[in-house]
Amino acid sequence: MKETYAIVETGGRQYKVAAGEKVNVEYLGVGEGKAVELSKVLLIADGEDIVVGNPTIDDARVTATCLGEGKGDKVIVFKYKNKVRSRRKKGHRQLFTTLQINDIVRPGGEVKKKAVRKQKAKSGGED
Repeated sequence: MKETYAIVETGGRQYKVAAGEKVNVEYLGVGEGKAVELSKVLLIADGEDIVVGNPTIDDARVTATCLGEGKGDKVIVFKYKNKVRSRRKKGHRQLFTTLQINDIVRPGGEVKKKAVRKQKAKSGGED
């Protein structure tokens, strides 16, 4: 069975997401446990069936739950000019939001959730 995934845009970046995944996106400013709907869906792929937007797919969305917010690794910015004793050191930590992807909603309302394999019950004998 092929994986169902979508490519969404949020915060000026594009992310490949699938149902059940956790992904760190640019800071959204929503509270922990709140539902988030990403409506800028650029592509939805389900095995051989691929839907590409122009630039986005109308009526398609990805629903997610906010798991929390955090800060990324520190980036050091150091500016230096020789011979004039000019030095400037600055640090920056980018904020991000962690999302748990719930499902991918295709145009027309068809929902693609994480695939769960069902096991058939084996019987000892047939009557």
